[in-house]
Amino acid sequence: MRRIGFVVNPIAGMGGRVGLKGTDGVVEQALAAGAEPVAGDRARAFAEAFLRFSWEDPALDVDWLAGGDRMGEIPLRTAGIPGSRIDVVHKPLPTTTAGDTVHAVENTIARGADLILFCGGDGTARDVASAVQDRVPILGIPAGVKMHSGLFAVSPSAAARLLAAFMRSELRIGAAEILDLDEDAYRKGEWRVRLFATAKTLVEPHLVSAGKLMVEELSEESVRAELTEHFSELFSENPDTLFLLGPGSTLQGIASSLGIEKTLLGVDAVLAGKTLAADVNEAKILELLNRRPKAKLVVSPIGAQGFILGRGNLQVSPAVLRRIGVGNVIVVATPGKLAATPVLRVDTGDPELDQAFVRREYLFVIVGYRTSKLHPIQG
Repeated sequence: MRRIGFVVNPIAGMGGRVGLKGTDGVVEQALAAGAEPVAGDRARAFAEAFLRFSWEDPALDVDWLAGGDRMGEIPLRTAGIPGSRIDVVHKPLPTTTAGDTVHAVENTIARGADLILFCGGDGTARDVASAVQDRVPILGIPAGVKMHSGLFAVSPSAAARLLAAFMRSELRIGAAEILDLDEDAYRKGEWRVRLFATAKTLVEPHLVSAGKLMVEELSEESVRAELTEHFSELFSENPDTLFLLGPGSTLQGIASSLGIEKTLLGVDAVLAGKTLAADVNEAKILELLNRRPKAKLVVSPIGAQGFILGRGNLQVSPAVLRRIGVGNVIVVATPGKLAATPVLRVDTGDPELDQAFVRREYLFVIVGYRTSKLHPIQG
């Protein structure tokens, strides 16, 4: 039997759908804007997937060392894991802090954890790593707004597969970088990513995200000019279509070349080549779609990681995606960025919706003026 630490940051990801670019220091603001917890559902999805694997393989026998209540115990119980297999190592107060994460992790190690699974984002990864101090490997279940560090599974179900492989001694342990973004600067449109530490994690390139690769776009001016011309025609040919432009330097550069106001890190609504609303959250997007049901979403993948949905654009929720339609998602990238991105990925938080993308196997990515390239997509 393996002893596995399981720690959930209950507030992780809450700032995403309300457009706050993160949750650090803005929990009350997120709640006031109508944010709802997401980490618990992600943690439960992981546990449900692992439970299915354990039914098929009785050798996958786990003694769970979990944070109390929403910090791990409740998601495990809700997934169907018996309480007799859950050892609560830390009882948090109703409002959790980074200190709760650190205490829970330290207690799992004291109880002999072989691996620590945590559910959160880059900030949670920093807290977990500071408590672990390289004594055991750690693995993240993605639930934050931003996950640039190289130790997150690509989805909750992938985390379950990784844990099963770890227990079968099928994976090696390696080092991963823990990166984090200055959220205050991020909300002002500035991108400041720092390397904080390295940590032991499970090595599996298809199931664990690489650290975010920052791709320099300014050297591809001719490509940018082609993309600008392409979208100029697209907006002109579809004057009654609402275009939702996702975050990132690629789309900001195109918009800037067209004289369109575009935030670097937000989702912006454009109609007939003009900004209709800037930095919109989920509620505002749904409101716009009520008035403009004909819509398209334009996104660019995160370099190397390949995520087009579920990282940095949580405002584009499953409810929003279903209204827009999978077929109305436009992916754009420069050839250099696409070459550094082996596969596209989605992690919307809705498994059925993820599969609607994955079943397509390949997506067309716009790489120039009326030029597209087929690129593989995975969950």
